[in-house]
Amino acid sequence: MTSRYRSGVPFVELPATPMLPGASPARIHYRAYGPPEGEPLLMLHGGWGYAFYPFDPQIAALPGHRIIAPDRTGYGQSPRIAQLPPRFHNAAAAEHEAVADALGLERYAIWGHSDGAIIALLMAMRRPERVTRVIVEAVHLDRAKPRSRAFFTQMLEAPDDFGPKVVGKLAADHGDDYWRTVLAAGGRAWLDIAATPGDDFYQVDGRGLASIACPVLAIHGVDDPRTEPGELDRLARDVPGIAMHWVTGGGHSPHSERHVSAEVTHVGTSFLRPS
Repeated sequence: MTSRYRSGVPFVELPATPMLPGASPARIHYRAYGPPEGEPLLMLHGGWGYAFYPFDPQIAALPGHRIIAPDRTGYGQSPRIAQLPPRFHNAAAAEHEAVADALGLERYAIWGHSDGAIIALLMAMRRPERVTRVIVEAVHLDRAKPRSRAFFTQMLEAPDDFGPKVVGKLAADHGDDYWRTVLAAGGRAWLDIAATPGDDFYQVDGRGLASIACPVLAIHGVDDPRTEPGELDRLARDVPGIAMHWVTGGGHSPHSERHVSAEVTHVGTSFLRPS
């Protein structure tokens, strides 16, 4: 089953966004599914954009939710940028909060993938009174990622080497004239992140992961190539009451990997619809 947009204009205008300083207004594209009165859920994409790792099976399994899946600035049909801003996860968290406000979402759950998972945890820290539940999938804790350095370098310097199938999917989402910029910006940003390994993604007003008040579920592929050994130990230690679900045979995007997607859908939707 393929979910479709609800009727309505799939853009929201923000007065400004820290993802693109100096631009006003910022016209952010989003996908919307489910009834307007449904329980709100934000779905936040990773560093290659929403369409490369779509959430179609999960959306189909949550027909009663009001699901909003924004293209953050730099991706899809949202404003284009040449490079990601410093501390772009924090900037994206602020942008997503502004989108939720513009759409009248008072309280909402979040399902974030990869970069979107970092952003989801930051949003739970920044607005504990607004975020009800969080799923983080393929989340990152470490900044220095030696096993991924060649991958990020390829994104920056040789994106065509990922092959025609990958290129075709990226071009369909971001445009033939722009998809290389998307990958280069992400690769450059992560190489810069690796250069400051002592910094911390998860600091908000002097508070860390232990300040998260809502229930959190981490879904992670056992074979995720972007994960360093022991990387998730801190998550299990610092986030109060976190539930961890390891997906055997799962890679970096279990929700969209055909052989494990049904498992992820069951685990994720059960968490979002507690009995």
